[in-house]
Amino acid sequence: MYSYVTKELPVVVAANFPVDPSRQSIFGHSAGGHGALICFLKNPGQYRSVSAFAPISNPSVAPWGIKAFTGYLGSNQDAWKQYDATHLIGQYTGEKVEILIDQGGADDNKANQLLPQNFEEAAKIAGHPLRYRDQEGYDHGYYFVASFIGDHFKHHAKFLA
Repeated sequence: MYSYVTKELPVVVAANFPVDPSRQSIFGHSAGGHGALICFLKNPGQYRSVSAFAPISNPSVAPWGIKAFTGYLGSNQDAWKQYDATHLIGQYTGEKVEILIDQGGADDNKANQLLPQNFEEAAKIAGHPLRYRDQEGYDHGYYFVASFIGDHFKHHAKFLA
C-alpha cells in the first residue's frame, strides 16, 4: 500500500486529472491516519501538508501494531521503526510544516492502541510543529470525522494555495 500511495497513485492522478503534481497533501483516519503520517515523514518534500484523524501513532508499542508488524515485517523491532510515525518524526529532514491531528476524546482506543500522547511528545522533542486537538465527546467513528473534516480541508488549503 505504501508504494501505491507514494509512487503509483500520484502518477495515475497526474495522468488523468488537471493537477499540479508539485502540490500534494495527504490525510487519513485511524490506520489511514498512520499511513498519512508515515508517507509524509518518509518522503520529505513530496507532500506540502499532512493531517490525521485518530491515527495509530506509535504502532511498534501498541498491541494492534505489534501483531500487525510481526505479521508483515517479522520480529525485528528495529525494522518496525521505519513504519512508526513516533520514531520517524525525529528523523524527518524536510520543512517542518504544522501537522494537524484530531483525536476523539471518548475514543476507547486512544490510551492503549492509538497512543497520540507518544507522538505529541516525540514531535515536541523533534521541534516539529503539531496542532493536536482532543475533541471531547467524540469517539472513533464517522460522525467524528464528518464533524471536523472542514478544518482539515482548510489546514491543507493553507499549504496548497
